[in-house]
Amino acid sequence: MKEYEGKVVLVVNTASKCGLTPQFEGLEALYQKYKDRGFVILGFPCNQFAHQDPGSEDDISQVCHMNYGVTFPMFAKVDVNGENAHPIFKHLTSVLRGLFYNKIKWNFTKFLIDTEGIPVKRFAPVTKPEHLEKEIERLLPAEK
Repeated sequence: MKEYEGKVVLVVNTASKCGLTPQFEGLEALYQKYKDRGFVILGFPCNQFAHQDPGSEDDISQVCHMNYGVTFPMFAKVDVNGENAHPIFKHLTSVLRGLFYNKIKWNFTKFLIDTEGIPVKRFAPVTKPEHLEKEIERLLPAEK
């Protein structure tokens, strides 16, 4: 995460065969709109929810890049819940609990982190990327 120090970061657990997969388009639009102001999206494919990301990294990359034009960083497939959960998700879910518990309920759960590296807001999987704009803008430096 050192590489993203000083940026507003949106961490998202993704899936390439989910009903919410079209959110990649909205996420990419957010990234394009705000990346020059210090915003980045970090996508982490996950196959823990109904096996909706079963493919290889190449398969996942093709869906993201070819079908949705994703240019924001996408990482290797990870677990987001359980003892093998990636450390970033262990941290985020311990700081920003969900509605009923801290586990991630489904694909496309989103976590917004401020420029100081502090997790500030968690968004439900069904929250459309365009509905995050106000929160993102609040954390970004003013336009010049």
